[in-house]
Amino acid sequence: MGVELMSNNDMAVSEMDDGYLSDTEAFSSVIQALDGVRMAPNLIAESDRDQYDNLLGIVAPVKKMGPDEEALLVLALKALSGAVSKIDCVFHGSLLNNIFSMCIWNYGLDARNALLELITTLAAVPDKFLDGCLHMLVGNFLPPRRLRESISQSRWLTRKKEVHSQLHMALHYIAELVPLAPMRLKDVIDKRMPRYTDPKDVIVVFMECMLGLESDEIGEFLGNMLLAKVMDLLTDLDVNISWEDILQEDHNKGIFDMELEEWEENTNSTGKDGIKPLEEANGVLNGNVFAEKLDVLMVIVCEHLKLCADGGRLLKVFDMLTEIFRRTIMNAHKSKFAQFVMFYACSLDPEICGLKFAVLLTDIFVSKTESPMSRMSAVLYLASYLSRAKFISSVMVASILKRLVDWCFEYCQLHSIQEKIVKPEAHCVFYSGFQAVMYVLCFRMRSIMDVPNLKSLLFHMPLNLILCHPLDPLKVCLPSIVQEFLRQAKAARLFNMSVPSLYDNLLESEFSKAFGGIGRLDVFFPFDPYLLKESDRFMRPKYEFWSMVKTTYSNCNSADEYEYEDLDAPDFADNVERFEGHDNNDLDSEDDLEYSINKMSITPKPAFQYPAAANFHIPSRMPARIRPSVSPAW
Repeated sequence: MGVELMSNNDMAVSEMDDGYLSDTEAFSSVIQALDGVRMAPNLIAESDRDQYDNLLGIVAPVKKMGPDEEALLVLALKALSGAVSKIDCVFHGSLLNNIFSMCIWNYGLDARNALLELITTLAAVPDKFLDGCLHMLVGNFLPPRRLRESISQSRWLTRKKEVHSQLHMALHYIAELVPLAPMRLKDVIDKRMPRYTDPKDVIVVFMECMLGLESDEIGEFLGNMLLAKVMDLLTDLDVNISWEDILQEDHNKGIFDMELEEWEENTNSTGKDGIKPLEEANGVLNGNVFAEKLDVLMVIVCEHLKLCADGGRLLKVFDMLTEIFRRTIMNAHKSKFAQFVMFYACSLDPEICGLKFAVLLTDIFVSKTESPMSRMSAVLYLASYLSRAKFISSVMVASILKRLVDWCFEYCQLHSIQEKIVKPEAHCVFYSGFQAVMYVLCFRMRSIMDVPNLKSLLFHMPLNLILCHPLDPLKVCLPSIVQEFLRQAKAARLFNMSVPSLYDNLLESEFSKAFGGIGRLDVFFPFDPYLLKESDRFMRPKYEFWSMVKTTYSNCNSADEYEYEDLDAPDFADNVERFEGHDNNDLDSEDDLEYSINKMSITPKPAFQYPAAANFHIPSRMPARIRPSVSPAW
């Protein structure tokens, strides 16, 4: 319901003392009260002072009024709306203070309409009352404290919708009447914006009203400021959820190993594919205050995005979200859940938004003008997104992979064949890019192989040349990803040469740790499984859990797939020679090659050591929820 502005002719008649006061008489009385005090205080007659004080008593910010008192208030407010030219900041400061202190939540529909009519009329007076009116309206985004505890009750939910709608309409009218109002409103909202430490009910109600304002035409004037404020708050809450609240495992375990350990237990308790019930899977953060606030806000934001999609506004909102993502979230590596706003927005329009997001991240990665940190962050987001988004087609995945592989191959060509791994951090962008390729293929290799033309595209990618280069990404990238990638590549016969065995039960190498840097970006998977309970319903139908992935070895019936004993060293040497057209003296002997392979780092506890995967002919099933394998050393 919007604000129903009424003219003076529609003003109700209210009883006053022993008789009745008409709307004309009320207007005359208010004018007289205002004029009576437009002078120095020592010159005001006592009768004029009493009449003005009587007006202040009627227009007072009291918590509760009876029907007669509220009817008299409506009459006075309407009279004041017709007399705004008589109101002066100096002589009528007490009256203005009363008006701007009134809480519209305390009144019925008629009183709310009359009050908002007065506010919009005052705001239109040039250079006088605009700031006060905007502060009053934004301050009323929140109900009084005594109502917040019961705001979830049905009768107050209806009142909340009515009040927020009326506030939106009032701000809409002011924006039309005063061109500078939206710019001033930005400052007011910024000052009134709740902080992440505020109570949950304060944050929730304020954000609901603010997002409703974004949907209105005034949102056009405010640009992306409203969405930016929302995302800033989500990020503030997110980064205050520590990794210790989430991680409960040995930090040296790989992301795929971790799920194998839990598979039998989860299958026994759920009876279906190891996917835990929602309450159990998302119980990790139970009792975390920041997580509870973030969860509710994510519900509000996702519902808003769904309304935008239904109303044909998603593309415009998505463009604003993309800008905010680049500025606020992409390089905030402590963020664990706020980025799922982008994930959900993409899921609402995969063909346009989903593609634009993937292309944006790819463009950032291959750009020579972006910082290394931004390029690494972008490709890590890209890898996690392509792996986890059910709504992204295999065609799109294969196309993006080709761009990444081509870039990695060109990078290898630009670096000397004699260049050994000395400082992995010097090539961190390269290692991030190729780790992203391997990670995506862990999830998507089977679906690509099932489409003949995509399979051909994959087989023509120069993956083997990159693997053979002395930069040696297999030794530097995260071992658990390397292990799973090679396992699937072997089953898919992706390489002409044999793949080295990585089942040596070694720890991470110093090369691998160095590549990730101090922040360990090598273990940053932005779209790891979502752990917020209430908002999970928006993500789960769109999300690819590892337990759902069909791997290339899922139908293998031979233990040969796990045994990489047919290492063909000449193939490696031949491929290396193709970079420079001459022999590589560092890899010209089988002894050197064997030493190099044995030094490769892997994740501890390989898959075949787990009871759940002891029978190699039975495909491993994974639980629905993956917790991050390593806690970044922030």
